[in-house]
Amino acid sequence: MRLVFFRHGDPDYAVDGLTAQGEIEAQLLAKQIKSFGIDEAFVSPLGRAAATADYSLKELGITGTTCDWLKEFPAMFDASSASEATKKAYATELKKHLDGSYDGRIVWDILPSYYMDHPELFGADTWRESDVVKASNMLEVYDNVISSFDSLLANHGYKRDGSIYRVDEGNDKVLAFFCHFGITSVLLSHLWGVSPFVPMQFLAMAPTSVTEAVTEERERGIAIFRTLRIGDTTHLTMGGEKPSFSARFCEKFENLDERH
Repeated sequence: MRLVFFRHGDPDYAVDGLTAQGEIEAQLLAKQIKSFGIDEAFVSPLGRAAATADYSLKELGITGTTCDWLKEFPAMFDASSASEATKKAYATELKKHLDGSYDGRIVWDILPSYYMDHPELFGADTWRESDVVKASNMLEVYDNVISSFDSLLANHGYKRDGSIYRVDEGNDKVLAFFCHFGITSVLLSHLWGVSPFVPMQFLAMAPTSVTEAVTEERERGIAIFRTLRIGDTTHLTMGGEKPSFSARFCEKFENLDERH
């Protein structure tokens, strides 16, 4: 079985939709969508992902299934419950109110000066006990996502058993997921058996990029997922469109036209 993850097009977060560039990217993806041989599609409920999927689903002539757990990974860091040392993970991003409370922060939007000094974030098990995670709702959200993901895979013949999948009914189906970078990183981390902070901090997936994993069954009845490509933007190159920079942060700090 093959899993194909499509990130949404260049986002307009203010309206939870697509920018003009994002519309072009989604259209270019739709021109190539039949080449993936998609059997079923699952879509995030957020507008930017749904708008991206709409072009491709119309081209395929199928209807996608909206899954709430596919929305951008919503776990939040609560600075009010964190130590001063842990707050440094988001030192330039925290917003404190007059009453002493803080706005929540996306838990995985951590500064490199912090995460590179905290290897526990990258351990397959130790990330769960990290100070950042303890000051957030990440465990609850993460476990709900992977449980929902595994239920979907089980319904398609692959049942999670420890770190591998038992093959109840092997197949050659192609499942498509129109979603987001953060949630794709979470799902990849589960398939790989690594901390979610590994793909979150060290991968970049441009808008409408393609990430693909496929089952490998070297022993009968036992499968793992091998990742064939991550963040592929060939459809944009073929259409003469440069990938959006919104997947990344500034290449040089002096580049004021790039996201900091």
